[in-house]
Amino acid sequence: MSFNLKKNIFGVLPAIALSFASIAVPAVADSNKPILIPIKNWSSQIVMAHVIGGMFESMGNTVEYVPVDNQASFEAVRNGDLTITHEVWQSTMQNAYYNAMEKGGLIDAGTHDAETLEEMGVPNWVIERNLCPGLPKWEALKDCSEAFATPDSGGKGRWLEGPQSWHGDVMPNRVKGLGLDDKWVVKFAGTGDALWTELAAAEKEGRGTIIFNWTPNFTDASGFTFIEFPEYFDGCRLADGGDLSTTGCGSPRGWLKKGANYKFPKSHPKAYAAFSKLSFTTPQIGSMAALVDVDKMTHADAAVKWLADNEAVWKPWTVSILGDAN
Repeated sequence: MSFNLKKNIFGVLPAIALSFASIAVPAVADSNKPILIPIKNWSSQIVMAHVIGGMFESMGNTVEYVPVDNQASFEAVRNGDLTITHEVWQSTMQNAYYNAMEKGGLIDAGTHDAETLEEMGVPNWVIERNLCPGLPKWEALKDCSEAFATPDSGGKGRWLEGPQSWHGDVMPNRVKGLGLDDKWVVKFAGTGDALWTELAAAEKEGRGTIIFNWTPNFTDASGFTFIEFPEYFDGCRLADGGDLSTTGCGSPRGWLKKGANYKFPKSHPKAYAAFSKLSFTTPQIGSMAALVDVDKMTHADAAVKWLADNEAVWKPWTVSILGDAN
């Protein structure tokens, strides 16, 4: 699945000529071994995988893209079946991430500038049409479930979560913890893309919809409001020691981290140095996702376009490393 950045962006050359401060630096591979990059099941992660892969290729390295289950990816990095993990969300992935680090083999490779939130919410037009008076306060959900009923919800209002493999029973437990389970039911989307299909369908049909979403994402620009649930605290979720008196808690705002196999700094020192330096912002990550979810590009083509349009962002991370190595 690897795409050739040299062909797609710069034309065919014996080596990519990268310029920084008007100095051309030849790209020499760190190693003959490919860098193994995970492919998960949401747009920003996949496009960013190809963006980072393109950066590594511009430095002379080869990459391979490996489909992987999200929670299993951290063990895969620890064991060397993957080289990096580039989009680790604090609210739902930190336990698996830190558990793998404690076992040894996975190292922290820094934090993106973007602040994250993963939460249930509504497109802004739900509030503008007053389909649930009182939103975004969660208490409003006590009196508006009828406007969010769907054929599969048994007469209750529906929350559409992402795939169950993402968060397990966090949202069903929240509905119970808030005492809303007599009026609301949680259903799981088969894929991340199904969430955006639901957004479009609900707007067309003029009905309410509550879906799982996150920021950074393309919906930052299109208009989306997260519901204000009771404040999160460590241990409130059932899997972290909580009970139904605490599981109504919302999601924490948090970091977006990167990790790597412990051998990566030695096997690919220049690539690792660039990876540890790179740090994307919320608008940058949102724009990556929008190229797929709004503009309907393939993930690989979206990465090629993003790299071409944002050379001022990523070239300093790679070219400074190549310059230091010469």
